[in-house]
Amino acid sequence: MTNSNIEPRKRFLALDTSTAVLGVAVTAGGELLHEINASGERNHSVHLLPIIEQALQASATTADRIGGISVGIGPGSYTGTRIAVTAAKTLAWAWNVPVTGVSSLHALAWGGYHAASVLQQEAQHTEQPSVPPAAGPDWIIPLIDARRGQVYTAVFAADGDKPPRRLAPDAIRLMADWVQELATRLTETAGEGRMPGSLWFVGETALHGSAESLAPLMEAGNVRTLPYELEGRWTGFLAEAGIYAESGDLHTLIPNYTQLSEAEANLRRSSEGSLNTR
Repeated sequence: MTNSNIEPRKRFLALDTSTAVLGVAVTAGGELLHEINASGERNHSVHLLPIIEQALQASATTADRIGGISVGIGPGSYTGTRIAVTAAKTLAWAWNVPVTGVSSLHALAWGGYHAASVLQQEAQHTEQPSVPPAAGPDWIIPLIDARRGQVYTAVFAADGDKPPRRLAPDAIRLMADWVQELATRLTETAGEGRMPGSLWFVGETALHGSAESLAPLMEAGNVRTLPYELEGRWTGFLAEAGIYAESGDLHTLIPNYTQLSEAEANLRRSSEGSLNTR
């Protein structure tokens, strides 16, 4: 006998403003109910709350149906990331629901690789030559420009339809040094007999995904690039997958800057100088 009074599945409200795209999505049970991705980094603070309201209305989601909030905590734009984190904490307190902070790079990697997989499936219906079977799981390297030749980046291994598995932590790195480090990783991996099938660079590849920039990797692996803008759904899917823990105390949820902003660094140096003069 079935229970006709089964509660509707709880939903996740997903937010991410760490990049130039403002991503808001409503997900439930690994399915996307509604999503809005708007470009315009300088206007995130103005548009976030109205877009949240639009997404909730479009998906017929009321506050009592929200089971949790997921938010991208960066790394990425310092100001942008704070906007989503502050909104998530405020709404979580108002609605009395848990909030889960997830890596924006992890969401970028999963979404970018999904987009790449769709393109590959479409290519299979053409007369292009088939690609040899992959030696191992593809590596996914998300890129967010951090200026001065730097990128926010990490490495993940593709895992079918599941969230990519992390192989290296989120960090800000000089792109030239990062490419050399990846080349070393590939050499070590080849020696262990577990080379990845392809290396996928996804995200902000215009500045850092050129053939010249990735030249040290070209002979070592099958390198591919795909420009990709973050979509809010992947932040929600990561939270639903249970990879990231819910924040028991809202005050402990903070953006992942990977380094101090220039203003914060100057303030810290000033404070340390004041202490040393006493």
